[in-house]
Amino acid sequence: MFRRVRPLLVSTAFVSLMASSAFAQQAPACGGDLSTFLEGVKAEAVAKGIPADIVDQALAGARIDEKVLDRDRAQGVFKQSFTEFSSRTVSKARLDIGAKKMKEYADVFARAEKEFGVPAPVITAFWALETDFGAVQGDFNTRNALVTLAHDCRRPEMFRPQLIAAIEMVQHGDLDPAATTGAWAGEIGQVQMLPEDIIAHGVDGDGDGHVKLKESSPDAIMTAAKFISSLGFKAGQPWIQEVSVPENLPWEKTGLQQGMTAGDWFALGVTPRDGDTSFSQLPASVVLPQGRKGVAFMTYPNFNIYLEWNQSFIYTTSAAYFATRLNGAPSYNGGNPEKGLSDDAMKALQTKLQGMGHDVGKIDGILGSGTRAALQQEQLRLGIPADGWATEAVLNAL
Repeated sequence: MFRRVRPLLVSTAFVSLMASSAFAQQAPACGGDLSTFLEGVKAEAVAKGIPADIVDQALAGARIDEKVLDRDRAQGVFKQSFTEFSSRTVSKARLDIGAKKMKEYADVFARAEKEFGVPAPVITAFWALETDFGAVQGDFNTRNALVTLAHDCRRPEMFRPQLIAAIEMVQHGDLDPAATTGAWAGEIGQVQMLPEDIIAHGVDGDGDGHVKLKESSPDAIMTAAKFISSLGFKAGQPWIQEVSVPENLPWEKTGLQQGMTAGDWFALGVTPRDGDTSFSQLPASVVLPQGRKGVAFMTYPNFNIYLEWNQSFIYTTSAAYFATRLNGAPSYNGGNPEKGLSDDAMKALQTKLQGMGHDVGKIDGILGSGTRAALQQEQLRLGIPADGWATEAVLNAL
């Protein structure tokens, strides 16, 4: 079952706590000698109520993993189009395996939906995209990865708490510091979750008294359901729906969070492909991953949980679409989208938009939300369809 660290008993550990707290104030938050850094981590963990011997066990043999640093400094950027990424990831093989998994663990999925309101297709799509149903979970030592990233001074405020949480998992018997492996950034298990999230939302799905997301599919399913629920998923509501759009749609209204309801869109001629208009009262957005001539989706409030899970618009839209396929929807109508920009041309477009006073974030060649919003404003100013899709014609017009 899900467990929290019990409050430290002053009668048995007051002296140790005071000494540890004093050391923690002196120890560097990141960088410097590794042994000194780990002593500071130990002091912090003990101050949170984790027994000193457990902390020693968790940190014994800890080392810096240079491969983790290499990965962190050389993160690739997400530059595939929606059709490229979704065609590769939402494959027939994955759909077939997903259907088998939902049948194999039907009782677990039913329990997850009853307790947390999250349906099987939503959980299964994440399970597929994150690790191919547990087949590819990463081979980095989790403890060392978190020590490395917490010690490194780029983002210690993000990874030091994860290291402390990993130590707490050792206390619970849910993480072997020497043997547990996962992704380079410390994510663990079949649905790739960080230790703090596992501590907060971990569920013992198979009843063995532990939360082990690497080995136990029931644990992974139930924990993912609880985590998704915590992000705000509303039971019984849709997340994404393929739609057809009229040629005269006010394109400047498309994009995420435009303050309209599904009924407003239906009144403008947007038509759900499945014919279901029963959620007309819900807030909704029309998103065009590759412009007005490509596939179109209507997103509902539940789509926001995808953005909380992963900030890549292409990944989240693909994951949400994948879940609809597992729920019985047909393959989308890809339309005939205009060709997008090359990497260099996209960077030129971002530079141009930035020079015009728009905040597009980093010049990275990615058509992200900031670039899309800025592009729509300029398309509207130029009197061309403001669908937020970057093409050579749009770049030339600017």
